[in-house]
Amino acid sequence: MKHMKQLPQRLSIFTLGLLVMALGIVLIIVADFGASPWDVLHVGLYYQFGLTIGTWSIIVGVVILATSSIMLKQWPQFGAYLNMLLVGIFIDMYLMIPFLVEPNSMIGKLTMFIIGVFIYAYGMGIYLSSQLGAGPRDSLMLALNKLTKWKVSSIRWIMEVIVLIIGWVLGGPVFIGTIVFCLLIGPVVGFALPHCQKNTDKLLNKIEQKNIGKQIGRGASL
Repeated sequence: MKHMKQLPQRLSIFTLGLLVMALGIVLIIVADFGASPWDVLHVGLYYQFGLTIGTWSIIVGVVILATSSIMLKQWPQFGAYLNMLLVGIFIDMYLMIPFLVEPNSMIGKLTMFIIGVFIYAYGMGIYLSSQLGAGPRDSLMLALNKLTKWKVSSIRWIMEVIVLIIGWVLGGPVFIGTIVFCLLIGPVVGFALPHCQKNTDKLLNKIEQKNIGKQIGRGASL
């Protein structure tokens, strides 16, 4: 009930998080220092079949959500669908920015890549803190966990490796940064998520208290 009362605020936080996360994704791709496994796949599909990177992110998300739904015999939370659609749109939006170009030096590439990883992690922390549901890939991970009873970490690792191999075969950008991303993203998200959740809870509580105060004020005036 509390979630429904605060749905507009949570949707705003959710959308903001996806905007931030998509910027991180694009910075990592543009840096050309090696993309995340899933983006190696998206870029590889773009190289081979055209369309756009964001469009492939959406298409892959549709396939993943459909697979998860069949496996669990239930529909994912609506946040998963919104995540799938908005992240793809935001990726293409950022890629159209003319001054967002690949750095000339290796130091510049590394710097853009590291900044992208931290922005990506904090974007993920912000959108997850809204508690409106995880994205398609996390939905598949949880579905596999429920069916196989394997550890979530093991399932995620297997998923990432399979996706990375497919993306690499398709010509996706695999480089040192791909390994660095896999090593860094867990600890950075582990730091960012509690921080984002704490601030989101504080903001939502403040808004709720303000609304309660307004209701009391109206009641007293009557």
